[in-house]
Amino acid sequence: MYTKYFLILILFTYSLEVSSQKLALANTDGKFGYITTTGDWQIPATFKNAKNFSQDLAAAAANDKLWGFINRKGEWAIKPQYDKVKAFDSGVAVVLKNKEWFYINTKGEKTLTTINTDKVYDFKNGYAIIRNEDKVGFINTKGEVVIAPKFSKAFNFVNGYAKVKENEKWGLIDVSGNYFVKTIFNKISNVYNNHIIACKDESYGLIINGEFKEVVGAQKIWDFSINKDITYAKKDDKIGYINASGDWVIQPDFDKVRPFKNGLAPVNKDGKWGYIDTTGKTIIPFTFKDAEVFSTDGLAPVKLKKLWGFIDTKGALVIKDTYEITAGGFSIFKKNAQKGFVNGLARVKQKKSWCFLNTKGEILKNMWFENLELFR
Repeated sequence: MYTKYFLILILFTYSLEVSSQKLALANTDGKFGYITTTGDWQIPATFKNAKNFSQDLAAAAANDKLWGFINRKGEWAIKPQYDKVKAFDSGVAVVLKNKEWFYINTKGEKTLTTINTDKVYDFKNGYAIIRNEDKVGFINTKGEVVIAPKFSKAFNFVNGYAKVKENEKWGLIDVSGNYFVKTIFNKISNVYNNHIIACKDESYGLIINGEFKEVVGAQKIWDFSINKDITYAKKDDKIGYINASGDWVIQPDFDKVRPFKNGLAPVNKDGKWGYIDTTGKTIIPFTFKDAEVFSTDGLAPVKLKKLWGFIDTKGALVIKDTYEITAGGFSIFKKNAQKGFVNGLARVKQKKSWCFLNTKGEILKNMWFENLELFR
């Protein structure tokens, strides 16, 4: 009896490990499959087409025509039967079949069939937009209308709030439809780290304790989605950094900048990139043609001439500049997608092939691919 339960426990543990581990979509010899962070094929490259995993399901096609969804073991969770599909979110996906867009659940069952909307929108964080003529609102995953269509435009909820537009002005609402910020602004950001950027009558500033505080002279302010208490802003056609109170902490003296990671930020001046610390002091000289943020591994991608290599926080080139890099794979790039190392691996391209590098510059399992996505 003990042996029986022990074997069941082993199988259950293995199943959890398989279902939870991250996988990268890879294309080799014209076929798609998924590899693990150790470089092993978790799901062999047998699919004619495939997409990234989302909520433990990935869209895949065994041929050119019909799409279904597989689980992280490579088994068909929903057999191929759709002309087009979108990723699962909140347990719901949008699919196209027989010229009709509709929702399905993770069992492949048609769901939310009584929703009154002129267009079927993806779910995000538990809510989806609905449209009636020229007005939009929101439903939840039960298909209940939680915010009746009243806005001329809306974006998905992020961190509990959604950007909405009415009377040509923007504001923010919560998931109950209550105004978090009234629709009185020309532009507004999502709420990141409890901070909001807004533009009112061509003046840029922050909304602090419900009040708009102008950053005098600012031509643009970026949101706080990456750094918690510091972001960058443009003034007199130069860029510097402000804090969450709207005060300049690094004067606008740069042509281009990027966020801080590991206490350093890449900045561009007179056509060259270098790195500064949070006081604005130059730590790594302006010698690069391009530069990206440091990862938690302490390495950052830099371009010396035409190709990219990686430096450490002292500016030493630890991986030679022989690669190309991009934020995404062969899908549409996402905002703030990390370039360089993520959890010890960097996705790079050499000539026409892709691979993963470890922090020593070694190619993962010496495997090259026609296309390669980040781990999901």
